[in-house]
Amino acid sequence: MDFKNVDAEISIFPMEKEVKGKVHLLFEILTATDSIYIDAKNMRFEKVLLNNSQVEFHNDSTRLWLIADFKPSEENTLDLTYSVKPKQTMYFINWEFADELYVTKQVWTQGQGKYTSHWLPSFDDMREKAVFDLKINFNSGYEVIANGELKGAVAVNDSITQWQFKMLKPMSSYLVAVAAGKFHQKDLESASGIDISLYYQLEEEEKVEPTYRYSKEIFDFFESEIGFPYPWQNYKQIPVQDFLYSGMENTGTTIFANSLMVDSIAFNDRNYVNVNAHELAHQWFGNLITETNGQHHWLHEGFSTYYAMLVEKELFGEDYYYWKLYESAEQLKELSDKGKGESLLANNSSSLTYYQKGAWALHILREKVGDDAFKLAIKNYLEKNAFKNVTTQNFIDEVEKTSGQDLSGFVDDWLKQSAFQGTEALNSLKESNFIIKYLEIAALRQTPFQDKIVLLNRALEFPVNDYIGQEAVFQLEGEKSPSALELYKKAFESENIYVRQAIAISMENIPLELKGEFIGLLEDKSYLTVEKSLLTLWMQFPEETGKWLEKTANIEGFSNKNVRMLWLTINLVSPEIDPEKTAEYYKELSDFTREYYPFEIRQNAFGYLYQLNAFSQQNLIDLLHAARHHTYRFRDFSGKLLDRLLENEEYREKFVVLMKQLSGDDREFLNKRLNN
Repeated sequence: MDFKNVDAEISIFPMEKEVKGKVHLLFEILTATDSIYIDAKNMRFEKVLLNNSQVEFHNDSTRLWLIADFKPSEENTLDLTYSVKPKQTMYFINWEFADELYVTKQVWTQGQGKYTSHWLPSFDDMREKAVFDLKINFNSGYEVIANGELKGAVAVNDSITQWQFKMLKPMSSYLVAVAAGKFHQKDLESASGIDISLYYQLEEEEKVEPTYRYSKEIFDFFESEIGFPYPWQNYKQIPVQDFLYSGMENTGTTIFANSLMVDSIAFNDRNYVNVNAHELAHQWFGNLITETNGQHHWLHEGFSTYYAMLVEKELFGEDYYYWKLYESAEQLKELSDKGKGESLLANNSSSLTYYQKGAWALHILREKVGDDAFKLAIKNYLEKNAFKNVTTQNFIDEVEKTSGQDLSGFVDDWLKQSAFQGTEALNSLKESNFIIKYLEIAALRQTPFQDKIVLLNRALEFPVNDYIGQEAVFQLEGEKSPSALELYKKAFESENIYVRQAIAISMENIPLELKGEFIGLLEDKSYLTVEKSLLTLWMQFPEETGKWLEKTANIEGFSNKNVRMLWLTINLVSPEIDPEKTAEYYKELSDFTREYYPFEIRQNAFGYLYQLNAFSQQNLIDLLHAARHHTYRFRDFSGKLLDRLLENEEYREKFVVLMKQLSGDDREFLNKRLNN
């Protein structure tokens, strides 16, 4: 079989969490057979027509099997009419809540590892590529985004609009994507004329510039560096609530976690640049050319990680690039030293291996064969295999051709070998003068303070290197001598936000001589610094709590409201500060566990309420639901917290009482946890 085109009209009913669709597939029969199948999870089929005629079929809830005498032929059609309530892959966010709550309402898909066949009859095999054209029927008043060029949005009736998208080139079906919500967009154009659409929600308009900073530069850099034009019609980036991962490289349509939407201050601590670059690199490495199977997964993730590092090197400098290599080398070496190293050519290696070891392999390979041979090999590799599936050997063949080198040793050491090549990696890192200087300072960690004062002082000379300066500060931790205080003052005066952040993180006891400087950290352009310094000042100088709260009263922090929730918690354990507002502050903190908030906010609120031992009945209900959330990290956190509460007799009794008010899945879920 070879499927050529998938033309689908999809009606999404968000309130019912249901999809109804009509799909027209064009395919070629390559070899005579008595049955073929389409992947279709839990779907109900109303109509199945093969070449416009009824055909015998069998639906086993996983696949739709067609039974017939199939003979080799070029143009065959399959028409399907179906409905489904997706158990995964398509997610319906907050549609159960009333409009007057003004909560974010979205629908989005995530096919990687979960399969598009949960909402669209398709192919759970990366080797099957087709051109997908989608018509999406959705509630009017919402923006709908999908792969390809938008050909039009027309009213179906008073309440439904049809959005029509056209693709030109084939792709694997796990890369098909749809997102719907109250989105606005900012439009850019690449140097090569590709339209770039950056989506956002109106309430986050001030975050658009810092979040999407360098988007055009990243795009233009890749086209130049990779040497192969961007292969799709346009490029879109859509932030969504409660996404499963950081981002997903759907063809021409990256969907990413809206927790990565940052303001100009949060940009300094954690930003979207790396994810932005990583997902864009996938448009070549993963989408244009696709692995044949999981054994070659590093061809997706290692390449995208490496090219994201290259663009960061271009934007942030060589020191940044080598620091990222150093960090990942430390992780990989630790894994390897424990005997848990993994091969890049294994089916079930970890993300650390596929992403970071894969990037390291490419870094070493480029050093080995030289820039010219490496870049020409990449270009040839993409041109020869465009819109096809590849293996690692396809790539190695091209590098050997352009370099004239036998790469069997490289393949053995870096691709097949489970152990990380630490010595070779260290020698490569030492090509950077910055790394040499950093390692000299890091080597002093066990050296008595008096014996390294001169070197630490030199490390803090203006202008201070971000990483060397931080290392020097961390080595001051716990030191109280006059010499140490002088070095701390030098670090405070460095004007380096990351060196000052290191002080906030590591200084548990503030010397009175440095109290004024430490208070100044509350005004730094870093939410991490503000959070850490607020906590330390409150714990050490509780008698001045009112002063610290006044200085930070209007700071929200990251998307998880890290500063605001700490501020509320300090108020709640210091009722003498603002007694008439205690109930108001508790309500604000307690309400953050409600289901319509992003899970990052809810998780932070659950953590503080646990510390305060202050769960309301609504918080307990919210926790029950959180322990079944679709995002696994939040679900695991909530499940562990729920079990911890059930070990407490007071809370166990509250849950027993609560169960009488529950019904259906909620009651069954709680009953199982109580009986564990």
